[in-house]
Amino acid sequence: MQRKLFASGQTESMSWIRRMSGNRSNSRLQVLKNILKNGPERNDYFLTIRRCSNQAKNGTEQVSIGDITVTVRPPRNVEVVPVKYLQDTPPQSILHHLKWIMQKDGLKQDVFLIGGPGPLRRQVAMMYLELTKREVEYVSLSRDTTETDIKQRREIVSGTAYYHDQPAVKAAIEGRVLVLEGIEKAERNVLPILNNLLENREMQLDDGRFLMSAERYDKLLDDHSKEELDALKLVRVNENFRVIALGHPVPRYRGNALDPPLRSRFQSRDINALPFKEQLEYLQEEFSGIPVAKISQILSFGTAVNSQESSTLGLPDFPISNISGAVKMLQTNPNLEVTDVIDKLYPYSVILNKEGVSSVQNLLKTFKLQHKDKYINKGQIVSVKDRDQDLVSVETDKSKTFDVLKGCLETNMENESFIPTPYHNSVLVELMQTHAAHDFCVIGARGCGKSILVEKFAQLLGYELEPIMLYQDMTSRDLLQKRITEPNGDTTWMMSPLVEAALNGRLAVLDGLHRINQGSFAVLHRLIHDRELQLFDGTRLLRHDRYEQIKANSEMTDEDMKERKVFPIHPAFRIIALSEPPVPGSASQQWMTPEMLTMFLFHHLRPLSLKEEVDVVTNVVQKCPDMDKLLKFVHELRKSTDPAMTSIAASLSTRQLIRIAKRLASFPSKDLHGIIQKACMSSFLPKLPRDSLEQTMEAADIKVTPKADVDTNNNPDHLITCSVKDGMLTIGNTQVPVFNPGNKTKVPDVLFYENPQHLAVMEDMLKDFLLGEHLLLVGNQGVGKNKIVDRFLHLMNKPREYIQLHRDTTVQTLTLQPTVKDGVIVYEDSPLVRAVKMGHVLVVDEADKAPTHVTCILKTLIESGEMHLADGRRIVSHKSGHVSLDNTIVGHPDFRMIVLANRPGFPFLGNDFFGAMGDIFSCHAILNPDMESEMSMLQQYGPNVPRNVLEKLVNAFGELRSMADQGLISYPYSTREVVNIVKHMEKYPNDGLRKVVKNVFDFDAYSKELQETIIKTMHKHGIPYGVSQAEVNLAKEFPLPPLSKTGSWSIQRPEQKRRTAMMSLPVETSEIVIKGPLEVFPQSVAMEKNTARASLFTEQESYWNIPMHETNIISDVAVTKASNQAAGKFDIIHIVTANPIGLFSVNPKLSTCSVLDLYDMFPSTSGSYRPRVRIAPLAEPLDSNVFLHEEVTNSVLVVNFKTGDVCRLSSRALPEIPTEKRRFPASASQTVNPYRMCPSTLPDAKGTILFYKEGGDNIVAVTGKYAHSVDVPLVIKQAHQSGADQWLLSNDNDEKFLVQMADDNSFLLYPISESGDRSLVRGLSSVPLSDEQLNLSLRNENAGPNRTSVLRDSYVAVLKGFPDSSDVEVYSSPREPLPENKSRAQEIVNAPTFGLFGSSTPKPDVNPTKRSQIVCLPDSGQIVEGLPKWKVPESALTSAERARDVSGYLEVIDPVNHMLRYIPVPPATRQSPYLSWMSSIADSHLFVAPMSEDGLVTVDVGGCIRTWETALVNLQRSLGEWKNMMGLDDGRPLQITKERESGRKAEGPKHGKIDPKNAPHHGGNTWAGGTGGSNTAGLGGIGGPYRLDAGHKVYQVPQHEKDAVPEHVREAARDMAQKAFKERLREINMSEYDADVYEEFSKAVRNQVSSLRVILDSLQAKGKERQWLKNQAYGDLDDSKLIEGITGEKSIYKRRGEKDPELGTPQEKPKRIRLLVDVSGSMYRFNGYDGRMNREMEATLMMMEALEKYEEKFKYDIYGHSGEDHKVVLVDKDKVPTNNKERLIVIKTMHAHSQFCLSGDTTLMATQHASDELAKEEADEHFLIILSDANFDRYGISPRKFGEILKKNEKVNAYVVFIGSLEDQASQLIKQLPTGHAFICLDTKNLPQILQQIFTSTMLSGR
Repeated sequence: MQRKLFASGQTESMSWIRRMSGNRSNSRLQVLKNILKNGPERNDYFLTIRRCSNQAKNGTEQVSIGDITVTVRPPRNVEVVPVKYLQDTPPQSILHHLKWIMQKDGLKQDVFLIGGPGPLRRQVAMMYLELTKREVEYVSLSRDTTETDIKQRREIVSGTAYYHDQPAVKAAIEGRVLVLEGIEKAERNVLPILNNLLENREMQLDDGRFLMSAERYDKLLDDHSKEELDALKLVRVNENFRVIALGHPVPRYRGNALDPPLRSRFQSRDINALPFKEQLEYLQEEFSGIPVAKISQILSFGTAVNSQESSTLGLPDFPISNISGAVKMLQTNPNLEVTDVIDKLYPYSVILNKEGVSSVQNLLKTFKLQHKDKYINKGQIVSVKDRDQDLVSVETDKSKTFDVLKGCLETNMENESFIPTPYHNSVLVELMQTHAAHDFCVIGARGCGKSILVEKFAQLLGYELEPIMLYQDMTSRDLLQKRITEPNGDTTWMMSPLVEAALNGRLAVLDGLHRINQGSFAVLHRLIHDRELQLFDGTRLLRHDRYEQIKANSEMTDEDMKERKVFPIHPAFRIIALSEPPVPGSASQQWMTPEMLTMFLFHHLRPLSLKEEVDVVTNVVQKCPDMDKLLKFVHELRKSTDPAMTSIAASLSTRQLIRIAKRLASFPSKDLHGIIQKACMSSFLPKLPRDSLEQTMEAADIKVTPKADVDTNNNPDHLITCSVKDGMLTIGNTQVPVFNPGNKTKVPDVLFYENPQHLAVMEDMLKDFLLGEHLLLVGNQGVGKNKIVDRFLHLMNKPREYIQLHRDTTVQTLTLQPTVKDGVIVYEDSPLVRAVKMGHVLVVDEADKAPTHVTCILKTLIESGEMHLADGRRIVSHKSGHVSLDNTIVGHPDFRMIVLANRPGFPFLGNDFFGAMGDIFSCHAILNPDMESEMSMLQQYGPNVPRNVLEKLVNAFGELRSMADQGLISYPYSTREVVNIVKHMEKYPNDGLRKVVKNVFDFDAYSKELQETIIKTMHKHGIPYGVSQAEVNLAKEFPLPPLSKTGSWSIQRPEQKRRTAMMSLPVETSEIVIKGPLEVFPQSVAMEKNTARASLFTEQESYWNIPMHETNIISDVAVTKASNQAAGKFDIIHIVTANPIGLFSVNPKLSTCSVLDLYDMFPSTSGSYRPRVRIAPLAEPLDSNVFLHEEVTNSVLVVNFKTGDVCRLSSRALPEIPTEKRRFPASASQTVNPYRMCPSTLPDAKGTILFYKEGGDNIVAVTGKYAHSVDVPLVIKQAHQSGADQWLLSNDNDEKFLVQMADDNSFLLYPISESGDRSLVRGLSSVPLSDEQLNLSLRNENAGPNRTSVLRDSYVAVLKGFPDSSDVEVYSSPREPLPENKSRAQEIVNAPTFGLFGSSTPKPDVNPTKRSQIVCLPDSGQIVEGLPKWKVPESALTSAERARDVSGYLEVIDPVNHMLRYIPVPPATRQSPYLSWMSSIADSHLFVAPMSEDGLVTVDVGGCIRTWETALVNLQRSLGEWKNMMGLDDGRPLQITKERESGRKAEGPKHGKIDPKNAPHHGGNTWAGGTGGSNTAGLGGIGGPYRLDAGHKVYQVPQHEKDAVPEHVREAARDMAQKAFKERLREINMSEYDADVYEEFSKAVRNQVSSLRVILDSLQAKGKERQWLKNQAYGDLDDSKLIEGITGEKSIYKRRGEKDPELGTPQEKPKRIRLLVDVSGSMYRFNGYDGRMNREMEATLMMMEALEKYEEKFKYDIYGHSGEDHKVVLVDKDKVPTNNKERLIVIKTMHAHSQFCLSGDTTLMATQHASDELAKEEADEHFLIILSDANFDRYGISPRKFGEILKKNEKVNAYVVFIGSLEDQASQLIKQLPTGHAFICLDTKNLPQILQQIFTSTMLSGR
């Protein structure tokens, strides 16, 4: 029957082979057939074991296998002889192995059993020893094994150190067999100590004895007595001593290769898995009730995976040795699918990549096994009933009842913390079935419920859990036994928790299997497979039945066995391992090796489904809020194929979602967006994943909650306070009782200045603290994490324990600190243990500095409240019911942990603590303070430091931090630096900011590129860093011609209470039709502020550039002043443009701009339509609105610049004029709109705006929703506002009329008669001068109403008595008229003109339609006018000033101080080509508007906003502050000056000697390539001819020493440098012309190359970090080796070094980069339009220069694509350019190809080809960076298709950077491409940030 069954199984297996290898030769099939049928050896006879006893020879017997016989002698120590290994009828293959060992034993040869992972080799060895009754000494080698573990170890007994023989010595002396398992795991310097023992049976022992071979010893006995030999310390090696070594072949498997001398001393035997036939027969016999077909399928599949035919698939070995355990599962559930069993044995879907999974599934199909994607529910456990003392019966609802082992406690079906779900119930059934068979491992992502599931499993079976947290530097001693000292100083050994669990029948939970080093974990192989263990002190643990067998054979009692250190392993003992999924292909995170596969059966725990997670969260959290939206979002995130998104999803584990639900239940919030950001720490994500997360939230309709709706302290309008009153602490709206500790000495007390941001963080922390959470605070250095925590604990009155971690922190130092006192090891409690005991708060600082495998031991302490300590004590939760004993510490219920860590990733390069453990904490991001909070704090540190200085510091350092985040600079400047600056200035106010900031930036003084960046940033914000001398450059003052009376006005007013019909005007009031509002989305843009007073003090304060297109045209500017706003703090500057019409509202304080595109509100600007738009701001309550009046069409809009609501006002009083569209726009327009708007300079609550009909007799006053149309008896030429609801009108004859609107909306007209010639009013103030100002202006005592104005041919006029008196005296300051020949035409004769709008040049005469550039500053009485240069008097400008290019001049007329100034305004950086259009709007290229406090704003035609100070009082104040900031007025005589010079002189340049060893040289005037020296070529020195980098650290000579080099020496150095430069060019065959061309490109990207290298350095810096090498003979004392140190061992040190990777581990490969550049014809064609070709060549050059010298980490090539070819090789990966000539050839080739190639585009084909080629190469990561223009439309390229190609290959990270775009092609294209994979870069300086985003975007996938 068996043969028949075997035949069917064999046939199935062979049929698979035939199908798989049909095209292979028959001979190979025959070989494989023989292997499967008969095993590795083919013999014609059947082997058996024969025993023959011989009573005559002292009870010996003989054992024979075949023709080999060995004599068996009775053992002296029965307990060390293996039992119950040998079967009654062993398989033939086993007998062949035993026969071979028997042969080698007879030859007295040592053997090496080599083979794949699994217990078979060890079991064969033990079978032989059992067969021959040989005593055994077993050593499990690991990476921690040292010489003392093999040879001799010192132990201290009664104060004296004695040597104790270890297994090798014991075996040699006693004649035992030494079994060494895991040869490949031992360090290379350990095993050579056995060489002589193996070869000659000799060894010198540490105690002075010498082991000698039996033959030689016996010869000596012929001449000497045994006493004499004992005196000589000679010891006989027993002739029966043998060594059996067990190991894996390396390099196929991980480990160290055999040392050749060691290998030569062994005879080897390949011990492979049992042949198919024998294995099948054994399984059939063992599990007779299981269908043979199922067993055959499992075995066939495993054999196929391990066959040579499948080796090309690269699959890990199938664990054949585990099949018997897996088949046991079929006994518990016969209905189990075979694929389910295979999944438990070989979890391929978890350990293999996509290709590997596909291969396995195809293999399954071969055996008619169908993989099921859908999980099949296994039912649930109905009952668990005791069957007997050791077993329970488990009943499920879908399978028969089965028996499993139970623990030592009572079984319990109830568990309040476990929320059952159908899936978890089914998994529990599977765990029970596996438990009946074998130890198992549960694999699952963080937070998916592994721990709670195992806890439930243990309760069901009555197991006591023994949680054991595994970590990376855990040693085999930590796993099994630790050395300790007794109170009397004697050394002894302490059992580990794992061993205690084995002895007492507990459930050992090994948490973190993915973390532990497998070289250490290997010591558990025998425990897991055979349930045997050999401990370091000689103790042996045996499987209970073997223990009983030995007792029976030897007739010993338990006490006898205990004396011999033999103990039974409890039959109920089980091991469960927990781990996170491996990362296929990773060198560090693929922990699932073939060896690990043999140790466990595996269960993969998937995350909960949406419905399951909803059930869990709602059941765990009482009164759970509605979380459907959040949960749906999380599940969408988990489904993402983007590794970064799935990594972010890990932050939102079930554990974290429960925490969020608890918080929302106690502290409701609507801010779902903020909750997700907080949980994911999105502030610290790389930019691309952060943007992707934002887009994913937006797609899920999770939007940023408006601050007004957030019921938290994120709302700045909500003033958060902090107070302690009546024993209650209140922060914001959260209260908690103040703690009353017994010991207040540990309550922190720190200087803390409260600010809104930190108080908001503390309130959030308090909420989590009240919910019992442990806290994690993450942020940059210096943002106040420690201060916040200390203040928080101070307010709560909580004692603190503090521990600071570092890279050398170990698990031992984290928990206990061992010290030696009087020769005894004493463990002192660490702050962690003290905090747990006493209920203090443990603050763990710098958590990211310690390795995550160290800090992960905190996980069990936080989750379960349990932890094992190195001294044997155990921390247990206060909820466990334990009481405090000597070895048990019950955790205090008040214990909390607050962990502080720096942000993960660039540039801190710490460990990602948040990524590893973030979900077990409540996380808080501590960001750099916002401006308001930082200002609040700094003002408290420096109350006397001027506020504007603090603002400069805050803004400047804020920009530096932003640059650090982008990777442009490496150091993230923090608030700590700013606080130190402010403290210094507070203490020493005369030092000046210029000097004080050097305290921070002198660190960077020797990095030229960084220094330039810092100086530029500081100057932008007005901090004069790097300025050697300062200069005041105010405009020259000219005397103002004195004001003299030139005439008078008479206002014809009626007598009181009397009106005439002439003066009362007819009014027609109509209601305005309001159309809208239409919502226009306001786009908020951050603007770059530049302060103009860094090194030069002028009237200009700051400037910004608004984000407008270069063809746009500025039409008007106005300011909503802070005084006119409801809650206004800052002025708002409004700029309106005309092409297209748009509104830019700028907040100069915050440097933000709100952009409203009003293009759709007006006709198209094609044809003759040339809009001119005026703007009028309104006052409270309409302060968020502005009036826009388009003068060509007479359209009036009211725009809310905050919300974007746009309303169109329609009234018959203001009829709109339709536009005319004609082909020839240069001809005059037929219809002209006559209405003009007179913007109010005194906006009121009614929002009154006056419109007047130019050349007509009508005015329209708009008040609220009414329009009042008034006919006036004059033809209006101009209108000026003269006061509240008062206007001055004039006609063509310059006759003037005063119009006044009364409260009842009636209008009165007052004619004005003038004495003398009538004057043209060009400008008029609406507020009077003060009496004092009036007196100073007129130089006599005057008081009363007045206005200042600008009349024709006068600088300024004072209208004394106007407008309130009837009689007005006119005092004016005369102005010389411009000469006749003075014309602006000369300025614009060469300006470009465009036929689209004609080329006519307007005359210089006054044009009323043009924007008036006259403004009046009420506080100072000044009048400022923007003038073109041609209007400035000749005498006011020097010839040099007149030749200067400017936008115009500000003419500042100061009647109070009788001064006149002309302030030049810098030229516009860009100018619209539509010159005639601009000329129709304004005379000058300047637009001027007044600001609060007599400030002034100008906008030039290029969109540059500039703010100015012209008032003398303001200038004097600012100049004083500026001088203080510069520190110029120090005045203190310095008495002592000490200068330390180098003592070297620059005598003459020379190249210097060449050091053949290239050793570093610092100074000395001798060697070339040195640093900090003189005269020779090198770096950082003085007087050398040129720079020469030899690759060493640079020592920089100070600049002042360089400046002191004599001129003749400098000249000689220059000449020598030129010669060397030409010689270098000759060497690389490069002409000087080529060098100039190269320099032109290189210079453009020099700073970008430097920035990119900062990024590249950061990416590889972490990889260079050295590791601790242990068991060293010198270095730092290893705390874990203190006892060894006491006993006198030598290898007790550790030292830092480069650790070689284990052989067999995946090699660390470089990152692979391909730059795919567009060299198509369009690049050359449109280069003149936007410089795209130049930009691409610069980008290519930048990549080549930046990647030079990084070849080990980055391997790159450059390909091009065009219409001719899709794979133009520009740089080959194996031959990258090494000098400037070769790099120049590359960019020249690009240019030439683009110039001469055929038209067309191969972007899709090139991208596809590059992606496929990259994917074939082995690399750490693959990057494809495509540089292209956005000219897709022309060639019909589908963005969707292109996006699919970008994302097609999972191995390749493909990104496209558009460096050229016609109009908005690129921005439109990006919207259609995959998120985060497309960028626009129209300026090369932005490319390093883009590349940094690309490189760092993949960081998250490696978590």
